[in-house]
This record gives sequence, C-alpha cells and structure tokens, in this order.
Amino acid sequence: MSTPLRVAAFVTALVAAFAVAWGGGRLVGPIDTEPAAGEMAGHRTDDAHDADAEVVDAHGGHSSAVAEATGLTARADGFTLALADREVAPGRTRLDFQVLTSSGRPLLDYTREHEKDLHLIVVRRDLTGFQHVHPTLDPVTGTWSVDVRLTPGVWRVVADLVPEGWDGITLADDLAVSGDFVPRPLPTDDRTATLRTDEGTYTVTLEGDTAPGASTVLTTRIELDGEPVTDLEPYLGAFGHLVAMRAGDLGYLHVHPEEGEPGPGIDFATAFPEPATYRLFLDFQHRGTVRTAVFTVESGGAPAGDQSDDGHSDEGEGGDHAH
Repeated sequence: MSTPLRVAAFVTALVAAFAVAWGGGRLVGPIDTEPAAGEMAGHRTDDAHDADAEVVDAHGGHSSAVAEATGLTARADGFTLALADREVAPGRTRLDFQVLTSSGRPLLDYTREHEKDLHLIVVRRDLTGFQHVHPTLDPVTGTWSVDVRLTPGVWRVVADLVPEGWDGITLADDLAVSGDFVPRPLPTDDRTATLRTDEGTYTVTLEGDTAPGASTVLTTRIELDGEPVTDLEPYLGAFGHLVAMRAGDLGYLHVHPEEGEPGPGIDFATAFPEPATYRLFLDFQHRGTVRTAVFTVESGGAPAGDQSDDGHSDEGEGGDHAH
C-alpha cells in the first residue's frame, strides 16, 4: 500500500474510534454527585427564601424519610457538611463545622426541631462512643462549635437539621482520630439494656416489630431497681429520643417520639428499610440527668407484607405495634 493510502486509512480508523468512544460516553453519561432538579422527589417549602440553595430535599422531610436510611454523604440536596478539621487528637476536643449552601456560603437560618436548630450525632464507626450533642452557632460566620470526647478511630459526624423554608436533611462525614484503634465487636441482637448509676440500676427493654420494609412502633420500657419509672422528665420536647444507625454504612434512621405519659413506656415511630443489623440509642432524662440505653436489633426475614407460599401474609405475626 502506498504512503498516501496508508495515511488515509489511519485517519479513517482514528475518526471511527473517536466516534465509538463519543457514543459510548453519551450512553454511559457523566458521573453526577446530585440528581437534576427535575428528578428530585422533595420540594422547597418557600421558594422566596435562600436563593443560594438550588436543590431540594430528596427525602420529602421527616414524614416520608422513615422508609430509608439517610446521612450517607456529606453533600445532599444542595447542602454540604464542611468539617473544619478532618483529623483530631483523642480526648476532649472542640468540633467546628459549617453547613454550606449550593453557592458555598454558610447556612445561617434554620427551623427549630425538638427545641434545637441542629442535632449532632457523633459515633465511632464500630458504633461505640455515641454522643448526641447540640452545638452553638456563630451567627456571623455560620460556624457551629461543640466539645466532644473522642477515642482513636474513625468517627461518623451526623448533622440532622431543617434549613428554614426547606424539608429536613441529614448530612454526615467521617472524622479521623489519631492513635491506636482497637475496634469493639458489635453485640448480637440484644433488646435489654442495663445502666448502673448512683441512683440505682436502670433496666430498659425494647419491644416492637423489627421486620424490614414497613412502618412500625417501637416501645421502650424503663425500670429503676425493678420498679416502673413513671416520672420521666421532658428532654428536647419529649420523654425520650431514639437514634437508630445501620451497621456497616452507618445509615441514619429517622425515629419520631410519640406523645404519651412520662413512663414507663415510650413509643417511637420508625421503619427498618432492609435486612441488616441496627444499633439503637435511647436518650431519656430522669432526676435531672440524661442517660443513654443502647440496643442491638437484627432486622431480617421477608419484608412485612410479603406473601408466603400458602398465600397468607406474614404482616402482623411478629409485632403488635406494626401499622
């Protein structure tokens, strides 16, 4: 083949290869970190407020978010959790962070929920060292600050908040704590917690349907030295608060306290989205002190509502509170 023909053949092949690559790229599409605005399931509650935020809540707020785990990313719905430091020393340390809008400016306006503008959950990735704290906001810089106590390892920082005029969102990121890390194995399914205190021994039990795929009501019951506790004190507008996190990815479940008496039972509405191991943390206040009871729940088997081979529904067999 002559030189001109060889050059022509090479150019033709190059053009064909480029066309195939371009077509393949269009088929695969770009890798986006956020869906387009028209694909979002949530909505903005006040279009006139906060022009900086351009993407809406994908979870539809707390009313619908119970069906899925949230808090899996630091950036969601146009907002970003920005930690001031990504690595800190162990011990008591100050944690600073901002919530940024899509324009990169700090969010300053929040809607209060459970008596606070922002709830911060800090827990090590082996689901130990749980802390539910409430940072202080600098209204000028938009920086939140709070003191926490951390041990070596990787910690998950989860911010639960409602930007003013928006639905609620959950943002989370990892924080490395220097030092030798010794992970603790997660306990097996355990729905009784014992807390030994100067006041005596609290025994806290957890009951309810934990089958995946359906809304449910979990009931915690609190006793002190074998006697029912009937004088719980309001804490953050309720007699108890329950946080649920999924082992592995540390997906955060929205759990809502229901109105009721000051003990011994406290009801919580939630849902376990899929079969997995979950760690549940109950905060309650009694005799002026906030205490935390911890449970491990295995949510497994067929999702509630699935039909068995004999045509009967499994729903309701394992939980009096499912609805």
